[in-house]
Amino acid sequence: MIIKGQKIDGRYQIVRTIGEGGMANVYLAYDTILDREVAVKVLRGDLASDEKFVKRFQREAKAASSLNHPNIVEMYDVGEDSGNYFIVMEYVDGKTLKSLIKKRGGLSLSETIDIMLQLTSAIACAHDSYIIHRDIKPQNVLILEDGRVKITDFGIAVALNSAELTQTNSVMGSVHYLSPEQANGAGATIKSDIYSLGILMYECLTGNLPFKGENAVEIALKHMKDKIPGLRSQNPLIPQSVENIVLRACAKNPKNRYESVTEMHNDLKTALSSEREDEKRIVYEYPENDLEETKALPNLSKITETRVERNEDIEEEVKKKKKKEGRGMTIAVITAIMTCIVTLVAVIIFALSLLPKNEIVDLPSIAGKNKEEVTQTLEKLGLTVVFEDEPSDDIAKGDIIDYQNVKTRRVKKGSTVVVVVSSGLSGIVLDDYSKMNGEAVKADLESQGIKVVLTKKKVSTEQEEYKDIEEGMVIGQSKEPNTRIKEGGVLELTVATLITIYPDFVNDEEVTWTRKKIETFCSDNHLNCSFEERYEEGKKEGTILEQDREPGVEVKSGVKLTITIASAKPSNPSNSNVTPESNVN
Repeated sequence: MIIKGQKIDGRYQIVRTIGEGGMANVYLAYDTILDREVAVKVLRGDLASDEKFVKRFQREAKAASSLNHPNIVEMYDVGEDSGNYFIVMEYVDGKTLKSLIKKRGGLSLSETIDIMLQLTSAIACAHDSYIIHRDIKPQNVLILEDGRVKITDFGIAVALNSAELTQTNSVMGSVHYLSPEQANGAGATIKSDIYSLGILMYECLTGNLPFKGENAVEIALKHMKDKIPGLRSQNPLIPQSVENIVLRACAKNPKNRYESVTEMHNDLKTALSSEREDEKRIVYEYPENDLEETKALPNLSKITETRVERNEDIEEEVKKKKKKEGRGMTIAVITAIMTCIVTLVAVIIFALSLLPKNEIVDLPSIAGKNKEEVTQTLEKLGLTVVFEDEPSDDIAKGDIIDYQNVKTRRVKKGSTVVVVVSSGLSGIVLDDYSKMNGEAVKADLESQGIKVVLTKKKVSTEQEEYKDIEEGMVIGQSKEPNTRIKEGGVLELTVATLITIYPDFVNDEEVTWTRKKIETFCSDNHLNCSFEERYEEGKKEGTILEQDREPGVEVKSGVKLTITIASAKPSNPSNSNVTPESNVN
């Protein structure tokens, strides 16, 4: 047992426990030689007794220590001390991505893309060094205060064996991100890491895992068989380009996934670009075999039962003959049994030959037709039809656009075909939002699928064009009124932030400023106001002569303003700068 103050390998002094996992416990420690904080991961006691596990643990950890990437937790040392097998790595003062998702209940699009770009960059670096992570999950991703991402636990999960799928404490967390081929007992590849990245991205966007179950085996089976829930069905504001990245990464058939993590990384970089606004839902090139229908075989139970009964009768007869005739009958008995088996196999093969073959149907052209016509046409071909609406600027509302996700025009008879129906012009027509509350406009438009960006602009009601404007009102929009904008499009609204500017107290043609008016102005705008008096030939007493703040400059609370006003001609030169209060207007 590792305790506080204990030294590992004579140099790593344990400070406290910072994490416990199915394979190892992690401690904050102080490196007494290099004078720095480190994280020490110590292999769990029951696994440390497995020599094969330990060797693989050490080999993989040493391989991972060769990785040098800003988004990978750096490994410093690997060793053994008094039966404790340990890894020493960079100490990262951050929180796990899992805890962030639990706290926030899902992350924003921009946050998710940023995190995934960092992760795919790190995993690509590992793959370039022929290292597969094998255990990508948000519990192994650390988020720093500045937004940087660090991934840890490279090469450790490989030491687990498939039997541990039944150990809920050790593998339950990892099985949620397990690829179908790993769940089916095959080895991990770079495409297994790609699948895990896709599941992690799904969880970031939704706050939920796509596959859940009461135990690890049930979850693993869902990875193999169940279709991943659609992102846009849960949140229509998620662009199709982003959903396509998850769908491609999480394909059941590895052939349908990205060829490399670098390819996924490059796809992420352009996911939110305007060029991909009209992207269609991805269509897999290769069959997702695990999702195909399983055809029911004819009822062969009666045939089988009959053959079994005959086998039992023959065996009984053989026993009787064996007693009577002795060993000389052995060959005859074997011959009889073999004859029965051959007969049974022949019957089964014949029954299977009677199964209906997968008949292929050529899909007819349906563009521009109505629902009723299409339904009748396709049902005659033995197909089931499902309709989905989609906006169109070219096809009239209610008319057929085309088939959805059909790469070729040939499908199996009995298949379900999705047909896309026009729901009319896409998007909405913009109004003139001038002098409307910006936040209210934003809420209304975003409820209709339009992204709104509010940009603040400082204005003064002293300016003629803004004299009727109130705080937060719209004073500009990036797209003209009566312009159509598609769902998912972006509209920038400029909203007013009201400011006060210094008037021209000396030469204002519309207002004659007096000391009293200036004092009121200063009081309203929380300014420290002071007055100086100066005699000036030809100037009426109380006239504003100077101001120490330039006209037209923004007023800021707490600033000192000094005004010089004209005084009466002094009767006593020594008192030239002082005028009785009663003589000032």
